[in-house]
Amino acid sequence: MSLFKRTDDRYKKEDRYNRDDKSDERVVDRSKERSKDRWMRTQGDKRTSRKHDRKVLVVDESTKSWADTDSESSSSSSSSSDSEQEEVHCLMADQTSDDEVFDFSNVEFTREDLVSALNDMVKEYRKLSHSFEEVKAENSDLKNSLAEPSAVELGEADSLKIELSKLTAENELLREESSELKAEIESLNELVSSWNQSSRSLHKLQ
Repeated sequence: MSLFKRTDDRYKKEDRYNRDDKSDERVVDRSKERSKDRWMRTQGDKRTSRKHDRKVLVVDESTKSWADTDSESSSSSSSSSDSEQEEVHCLMADQTSDDEVFDFSNVEFTREDLVSALNDMVKEYRKLSHSFEEVKAENSDLKNSLAEPSAVELGEADSLKIELSKLTAENELLREESSELKAEIESLNELVSSWNQSSRSLHKLQ
């Protein structure tokens, strides 16, 4: 009887040891999973801090679906589908660095972020287009004003021409009057000269 009891106790101890081993294995597995999750979240945080506020979109070539924003499911899906994702880089025209506006390899971008970013780009484009049209219109007006004289300028030019014509006519009249005066002066000089000669002749006779 004591032999059976010892055997039974031994089996119970072995069974307890096995359960403890399995429990330890599960604890180790859970610890590994938590460590892996922390590592992946840390990597995601580092990537986010490096990218700052740049917008990111995930494009799955097989499903064309938007990525889930949940951190754990996003991390696991990104690790399993990296080979199926295509990275697309959109660069600003005035950027000289390699920083991309949209990094499609990051999994933390949502559809709302993309719509908001695109709306901002459209608004900025409309503002630039409006400013360009205003500058273009001003440039066209300036060219027209330089190429064609205004009505006021044409009127002033005509008035100046009329005044010049009047002055020219008056100058001609003055020249004619001056010529007449010269002729009268010459006649008077001749008359005075003749009177002087007559006066000298009379004086000699006396």
